[in-house]
Amino acid sequence: MKVETKFGDSKVTIETGRLAKQAAGSVVVTMGETVILATAQASQETREGIDFLPLTVDYQERFYSVGRIPGNFFRREIGRPSEKETLTSRFIDRPCRPLINKNWTYETQVIAQALSVDEKYDPDLLAMLGASAALTLSDIPFDGPIAGTRVARVDGVLVVAPTQAQLEQADLVLIVAASEDAVVMVEGGAKEAKEADILEAIFLGQKAVAPLIELQKKLAQELGLPKRPVLEIVRDEALIAKVKEDYRPAMLEALTTKEKQPRQRKIHEVAVSAKTELSEAYPEGAADIAFAVHELEGDILRGLILDQGQRIDGRSLTEVRPIHCEVSYLPRAHGSAIFTRGETQSLGVVTLGTSYDDQRLDTVIGDTTKAFMLHYNFPPYCTGEVKRLGAPGRREIGHGALAERALRAVIPAHDAFPYTIRVVSEILESNGSSSMATVCSGTLALMDAGVPIKAPVAGVAMGLVVADDKVVILTDILGDEDHLGDMDFKVAGTKEGVTAVQMDIKISGVTREIMGQALAQAKDARLHVLAAMVKTLKTPRLEVSQYAPKTMVIEINQDKIKDVIGPGGKIIKAIQAETDTRLEVEDSGKVTIYAPSQEKALAAVAAVRLHTQAPEVDKVYTGRVVKVVDFGAFVEILPGTDGLVHISQLANERIQRVSDVVREGDVIDVKVLGIDKSGKIRLSRRALLEEGYRR
Repeated sequence: MKVETKFGDSKVTIETGRLAKQAAGSVVVTMGETVILATAQASQETREGIDFLPLTVDYQERFYSVGRIPGNFFRREIGRPSEKETLTSRFIDRPCRPLINKNWTYETQVIAQALSVDEKYDPDLLAMLGASAALTLSDIPFDGPIAGTRVARVDGVLVVAPTQAQLEQADLVLIVAASEDAVVMVEGGAKEAKEADILEAIFLGQKAVAPLIELQKKLAQELGLPKRPVLEIVRDEALIAKVKEDYRPAMLEALTTKEKQPRQRKIHEVAVSAKTELSEAYPEGAADIAFAVHELEGDILRGLILDQGQRIDGRSLTEVRPIHCEVSYLPRAHGSAIFTRGETQSLGVVTLGTSYDDQRLDTVIGDTTKAFMLHYNFPPYCTGEVKRLGAPGRREIGHGALAERALRAVIPAHDAFPYTIRVVSEILESNGSSSMATVCSGTLALMDAGVPIKAPVAGVAMGLVVADDKVVILTDILGDEDHLGDMDFKVAGTKEGVTAVQMDIKISGVTREIMGQALAQAKDARLHVLAAMVKTLKTPRLEVSQYAPKTMVIEINQDKIKDVIGPGGKIIKAIQAETDTRLEVEDSGKVTIYAPSQEKALAAVAAVRLHTQAPEVDKVYTGRVVKVVDFGAFVEILPGTDGLVHISQLANERIQRVSDVVREGDVIDVKVLGIDKSGKIRLSRRALLEEGYRR
């Protein structure tokens, strides 16, 4: 069966029943020449003793999709996913996960593969559509369908499902995922957009995906499998009620402990006490006791917020935690800053490099480079835990990408600041919103490094607690409020506007009114954080660090580029080796020089000038005799440029043989007598001797 609808300026088709028929749900999604295969499958046996949804979502790109062979040594897609694949897997997972029954304990896997990719449309959101359609058709209890789209603002106009060309011109780009009733996820960035513009783009995206949701519903009505029943967990309600009643005072005291580590220890003690004291009377009740303690924790936290307007650390609903900033903490780093907000702390470090340090990416759309990158590290000690250290996971890559997007809007153009920039955020403490702390520490570190950013950027995470007709939005949420609340909405930006947003929810969706209030509240908090940051460092430093590479830019004639490069790069390599510098020569004649010191940069400039200057009539040069012939000597007066000293111009007196005056390898002073139309240069030693010239 195949269904289709117009979407954006193209057509979207969803087909099922042709490929991967043994999967519980399988679809092929096509838009233009981009084709996605998405499957959903769940195991036949439950996983016992788990308290989480065992869902795995993987997005994969194949190089054959664009007619390319991978550029790595193995010439095949390597096992580790690329950053693009990881980020795409995350934003497919995030809106789908809350819509699968929370009691589902069957191992579940969703795989979306890009089989064909054109130059017009990015396959990632078609992969989200395919994942939702596969889940909708399967026997997995998925409360969808959902669909997603990009909304971009191009020349002041919002465009749904923009092409790659339009995305390059856009000043606002959001990914919006929505169900039939509400927005379920937002991800994107902008160049200082107003909150009203963000809101308009979000709900335009929600409206736009309605036809894609209808397509999936139509497929499901015809071919959808009956949903598997979810095993109801039978609990001892009397035991749960007893735990909640008997341990409520202890849990209230534990939860309202202001510091995170003491609070967690006390919560753990309540759980241990309940298990120990009730195990004899309820020998089979361990799971129900653990469930009741967790429920009690959520009931108290949410009740305090909804009924009393009180938060567990004593703050008001809109209050930002205390902020402390410090810059130039690391003596050898090119720029560094510590940003602490409550019990969340990020050490931001900036390193400046040359274009040789650009990140090179081998992707299905071609080899690309990045001159600005941000890396986020989340070691286990930052949450007081002990875990095995490994490569960055999806969380680290996702949080780093969000912070990078927030800062990218203010990074100067390469022409104005010809450095490759790397920001690293080391999370030293974490109790909510470490990605937004990364934005703040990154901003301060960039300014400390002398990067002329357009404006400082700050970020804050907003939370939401909803019950019946009560709705409360929280500013600068704690880890507990994130864990037990209904929304995590991160907003970063400058004083003038928003540069990045990310929203994840645990309920069915949020309304326009809630979203608008959250954005307005986030703006107030962002301005508060920015005010605290600029007290430490208001503007970027005027000079880069003494340890950063020094840069100089000069222009040479395009015809002289070959003279600087030399055969096989011989000349430029020699200049770099002799002056301890790096040179970048562009086709326009622009030469960028990177050097460890000003003196070495000037030496490289002199070397380039030497190889590119043109000979001038009447000017005196010191040259080397490169060839002796019967009628004179050829002297190299500039690198790669020589002229003829006729035998009559070698000395004051008449000579019989050239070798009586000069030999090959001799260094002599000569004067340029003339340059003919063909470029031949006439030189004279005699003219200098007559003038009594001395070096």
